Amino acid sequence: MAILTLISDHMKDAMRQKDKGRLGALREIRAALIVEIKKTGTENLDDEACIGVLRRLAKQRKDSIDAYEAAGRADLRDQEAAELQVIEGYLPQLADEATTNAWIADAIAQTGASGPGDIGKVMGALMRAHRGDIDGGTAKRLVAAQLNS
Repeated sequence: MAILTLISDHMKDAMRQKDKGRLGALREIRAALIVEIKKTGTENLDDEACIGVLRRLAKQRKDSIDAYEAAGRADLRDQEAAELQVIEGYLPQLADEATTNAWIADAIAQTGASGPGDIGKVMGALMRAHRGDIDGGTAKRLVAAQLNS
């Protein structure tokens, strides 16, 4: 089932169950997907495009959680964390660090990278090959670690 359809069905279930927190998060997700549909001018989004929007929403929530944590706003942090949990329910699992390190080693071999100045080259090759499968921030940290050693 398509992600957009699944989210709409889950919204209906949340309405029936009177789950206001989940319903609010699902409405925000659906609104972001509809904005993306209007921006692209298509009638519907494929799952890959939906995942891109969901990853952007998840990153926004993580940034907000950090900001609220720093400001001592536990109530808002908890709300963002609950929304993040709903968003992550629709995202595929990302590769673990061991798998990411193996892909990084391949990218380093492909690009012939030899030092910290080649992080951009390695990241470019890595993201072209595994864009939806890895977290960019984690990958950059691991690439830097491998090129510095």
